[in-house]
Amino acid sequence: MTRKVKVWHFILAFSGMIVILRFNLILNSLILLISYIELSFSNSIAALKQFNFSLFDCLISALLILLIPVISTMFGRKSGIFARPLSFSSAVIIILLSFFFFAPIVAPFNPDFQKNIGVTKLLPPLGSVKVINLESDNILDESSLGNFLRIKKKVVKESFTKEIIFADSVRIYKKDLFFFQSGNQGKLAFVKLKLHEGNPVINKRFFLLGTDEYGRDIFSRLVYGTRISLFVGLCSVAVSFILGLFLGFLAGYPGGFLDLLISRITDIFLMFPVLFLIILVLALFGNSLLAVIMVLGFSGWMSLFKIVRGEVIALKSKDFFISAGMIGLSKRKLLIKEALPVILAPVIVNLVFQYSNVILAEAALSFLGLGTGTEYASWGAMIDSGQSYLSEAWWMIFSPGIALFMTLFAANNLGREINAYFNPRLK
Repeated sequence: MTRKVKVWHFILAFSGMIVILRFNLILNSLILLISYIELSFSNSIAALKQFNFSLFDCLISALLILLIPVISTMFGRKSGIFARPLSFSSAVIIILLSFFFFAPIVAPFNPDFQKNIGVTKLLPPLGSVKVINLESDNILDESSLGNFLRIKKKVVKESFTKEIIFADSVRIYKKDLFFFQSGNQGKLAFVKLKLHEGNPVINKRFFLLGTDEYGRDIFSRLVYGTRISLFVGLCSVAVSFILGLFLGFLAGYPGGFLDLLISRITDIFLMFPVLFLIILVLALFGNSLLAVIMVLGFSGWMSLFKIVRGEVIALKSKDFFISAGMIGLSKRKLLIKEALPVILAPVIVNLVFQYSNVILAEAALSFLGLGTGTEYASWGAMIDSGQSYLSEAWWMIFSPGIALFMTLFAANNLGREINAYFNPRLK
C-alpha cells in the first residue's frame, strides 16, 4: 500500500495541511501584498522604508505555498522524481524543505519572541498560558500606510510586543482584572484592556513542543533552525564542490609536478584533524554565518578532489576526450562540457554524503558556541542550552536532537539511493 503513495501525493497532502492550518495567516499575507502594492503607488517612499527581509519572507512564503499544490498536481503524474514511490527519507526531506521555504507560515511565533519569562519559561510540550490583550497605544489612521501597518501586525511576527501580557491565571472582579504570574498578583483596569462586547479579550497560547529557558517557542526555533542547517549545508557543499572540482581537474589533467604538489597538500589536510582546524579558524576570525560556511566548505573539498582527480586521469586517455582537446577546446570547456557530465554520478553521491557531514559539523560547532552565533536559531545551540536543563526540561534537547537525527538519516539514505541508482549492481 505504501508503495502506491507517490512523492507528489505527499507533497500535495502536506502543503494542503499547511494551507488549512494557516489559512487565516496566508489570507492576511495576500491582503498584505495587495496593501503593499497600493502603498507603493500612493507613497513609494513609505513603501521603501517598510520593506525588509521579514516582510519579503512572509509574502513569498504565502505565494509559494499556494503554488505548490498546483505544481505537484500538474507535474506529479509525469515521470520523474515526483512520480517515484514515497519513502521515509523522501518524506523527511519534503518536510525539511517545507520548513525551509515556508518558515514564516509554519512557525506560529517569532523564534526569538520572549515575554514574561517567569510565566513562559520551561513549559512542557502542549503547555499553555493565558494571554491578556491590552489596548494598543498606536492609533493608526485610515490612510494606505495605516491600513498596511494594521495588516502587517497580523502577518509579520515580532520578537517583542507591548500589547499582550502572559499570565498563569486571571480573575475578573467588577471593572478590574487580576492576573497571577509565578505567584505574584497584578491588577489592570478595563480601560487598559482590549474589550469585546464589554469583556476583556483573553486567549490561550499553546506551545506544541514546549518552551526553553527564555520562554521561546521550541517548535518555532526548530523550524527556523532548519533554515540554518540546510542553508549552511548547501552553501558549504557548493564551496567544496567548486574547490574539489577545480583542483581535481587542475591536478589530474596536466599531471606532473602540479599534480604532485596539489596531492601532497591534500594529504596534509587529510592528516590534520579537520575539527581542530575549524575551531582554530573560527576562534581567530569570529563565528559569523559567512565564516562558518566558508570554513566548513574549505574543510570538505579533499574527498571530492580525490574522486575528480582519479576520474579525470582515467578520462583523459579516452578517444572522445583526446579529440575534444585536439579541436581546440579550452580547459574550461573540457571540464564543463566533456569531463563533468561523465564524472557527475560519483560527484553527486559524494556531495550528498558531504552535505550530511556539514550539517552535523555545523550542529557540533553551534553546540560548542562556535557556530552562527546568537543571531540565528540553530539546532546545535538548542541542544547546548538544553543540556543545562536536562533533568527538568528534557524536551529542550529531545526535539532538536530528533530533528538532527532524522535529517542525517534521510541525507545518508538519499546518498545510498542515488549511489544505487547510478550503480545498479549495488541493488
